[in-house]
Amino acid sequence: MRFVTSTCRAPDIAEQGLPGQTRRLRCELKLLADVGIVGMPNAGKSTLLSRISSARPKIADYPFTTLVPYLGIARLDEDRTLVVADIPGIIPGASKGEGLGLRFLRHIERAEVLLFLLDLGDPQEDNPLRTYRILTEELAHYSPRLLEKKRILALNKIDLPLAKSRMQPLSGMTAHDGLPFLFISTLTGEGIPKLVRHITETFKSQRGATAEAVPGDAERKKKLKAILSGGEGGELKGIS
Repeated sequence: MRFVTSTCRAPDIAEQGLPGQTRRLRCELKLLADVGIVGMPNAGKSTLLSRISSARPKIADYPFTTLVPYLGIARLDEDRTLVVADIPGIIPGASKGEGLGLRFLRHIERAEVLLFLLDLGDPQEDNPLRTYRILTEELAHYSPRLLEKKRILALNKIDLPLAKSRMQPLSGMTAHDGLPFLFISTLTGEGIPKLVRHITETFKSQRGATAEAVPGDAERKKKLKAILSGGEGGELKGIS
């Protein structure tokens, strides 16, 4: 129809096209979660996710049970929910490609809060603080911005006799960055309600800090909602 004229109503000609532009793109998917669970393999991350949400990831007593990220919706109260991401365990050298952690660390880059989960009952690791230091170093090597996020430190498997014997020396102590220890058992549920409350408080404080860092953001959102609903004539004015 583009070539139809007043004298040629059925054109049967065609012009030779010119070479178009080509570009090779690599798209990388990053999950959008509010809280990202970080820990060594077999620390109980998947069990914790199944405890605080309706997600049902694969759970087994061997390392690297989780091979892909899982998302769960955790209900904090009657009108507040959070998206929690569980990624495969991180091992020393993950930032250099060891294990599976590097492949999935990008999925917690958008998380506002990082929950570090340590295995307090691991007989091969007598110092959980060393494990925490290894995890923070691997995250820093991958992206220093990950350590700028709010963090929570939970020590798991306190239902085990070895973990119970390690709890007393750690009670009242904090990690090297001042984080308090939260003792939980993802198997029995002990300490889980306290952990959820702590996540709620941490997330609220993080959201408050973000709002202060972007002054006027709430007003812009309110004005945008009014415009979209037709409350201000439908004109996009003053919205950046």
